[in-house]
Amino acid sequence: MSRFRKLSHTIWHCQYHILWVPKYRYRILDGPIRDAAYEGIHAICGYAGCEVIEMNVQKDHVHLIVMVPPKLAISDFMGRVKGQTAIKLLKQFQYLRQKPYWGNHLWSKGYCVDTVGLDADMIRKYVKYQEGKDRYIDQLKLGFK
Repeated sequence: MSRFRKLSHTIWHCQYHILWVPKYRYRILDGPIRDAAYEGIHAICGYAGCEVIEMNVQKDHVHLIVMVPPKLAISDFMGRVKGQTAIKLLKQFQYLRQKPYWGNHLWSKGYCVDTVGLDADMIRKYVKYQEGKDRYIDQLKLGFK
């Protein structure tokens, strides 16, 4: 199986490493809350057409490596994931709302995102190979004129 995915007019490999934390980095993602967050993130990713490569829900943060199609902006994706999981978890675990400083916010405002790409050496080899291949094709064209 190729590591690339296909859309109607696009071949893509957009893999991201995303990290986000609960508000005030409280250590609440444990036990049934952890399990519900894990299931919710998987469901939202599937619904959005994304593929979860790896996920780790720790007590005070979430690591997610996910393939996101290029038609979906990362900021929109994260807004959906954080928003829908917050709604689900705060509805399912009512005692989380009892803290006066939480309100309807489960997650902190920001997140960290990094692309997971090819190795730099591999890219250099590919570019070098393509340059040689293009020269060879140009030489073939010259011979047939």
